[in-house]
Amino acid sequence: MKTFTYAMLAATTIAAVPAFAQDRADWPSSLSISTGSQGGTYFVWGSGLGSIIGEQLDLPTSVEITGGPVQNVVLVETGETLLGFTTTGPAQEAMQGQNELMPGTEAGNLRALFPMYQTPLQAVVLSSSGIESISDLDGKRVNLGPASGTSATYWQRYFETAGIDVNASFAGGSDGAGQLADGLIDAFVYAAGLPTSAFSELAIQNDVTFLPLSDEDVATFKESAPSMQDFTIPAGTYEGQDEDVASVSMWNFAIAHQDMPETLAYEITKLALEDNDRMKQLHASAVETLAENWDTNNFMPFHPGAVRYYEEIGITIPEDLR
Repeated sequence: MKTFTYAMLAATTIAAVPAFAQDRADWPSSLSISTGSQGGTYFVWGSGLGSIIGEQLDLPTSVEITGGPVQNVVLVETGETLLGFTTTGPAQEAMQGQNELMPGTEAGNLRALFPMYQTPLQAVVLSSSGIESISDLDGKRVNLGPASGTSATYWQRYFETAGIDVNASFAGGSDGAGQLADGLIDAFVYAAGLPTSAFSELAIQNDVTFLPLSDEDVATFKESAPSMQDFTIPAGTYEGQDEDVASVSMWNFAIAHQDMPETLAYEITKLALEDNDRMKQLHASAVETLAENWDTNNFMPFHPGAVRYYEEIGITIPEDLR
């Protein structure tokens, strides 16, 4: 088994004694999780999960700051990292050879571990801007999130399909929120689990408006990505957001390279799914991190280690997803 050792961008703390005893001779000496930008949900999730892995499995784990799912599937597919997070759309496209970072190459090493949560697409403006709808963004300065992330990928497709011409920029969550607050951009559109920390901080410090998607907007998003589904951002998710906001979403999954040792994949899946209260302490979005949501993935094979865990708790994974 190849040993993966990479610079640790956000190191976790490690307990001295593992929570289990088994043969782990083929485990890597350390683990790196491909996440996303600072201020985004993936980074928060990765930091928390990395700490749990370090403490419970006695495995040094670091968080890799990346451009998000489009880059993460490449990092996992090529074995640069064994573990990462992705939305279903980029993973499915990578398996079909449609990833822009490795065009024409069908990803065959991706394996699903466990469902994480839904990622809604979100759009926020300063209330003083007078912008009231997505169509009002035509001609405006709009940050779309990191260039290779779910947000930029699908918002760009939407704007192109809808014929909305925006002056696009591509900063991460914290930077995008700061630019909006400083008046350097007119809108910040994003895709991240609820509540998104960058948006929460922005809404506390500024009078903002969250733009809903119209029925036409929703239809356009679904046309560009079949894995999109209807979603509602509940009232009260953010400071001053008094009404539900209509949107669309994709599911997120933790993925592994097929060469991750089966026992390690089993233990990570078990850690994530056996104690939901603990996972919700990492991020509120983990309320959806439940084994029963395994079927929101209907195209990517599950890692044998994950299959073993699901079967132990009475879930049968179909043969075409093994």
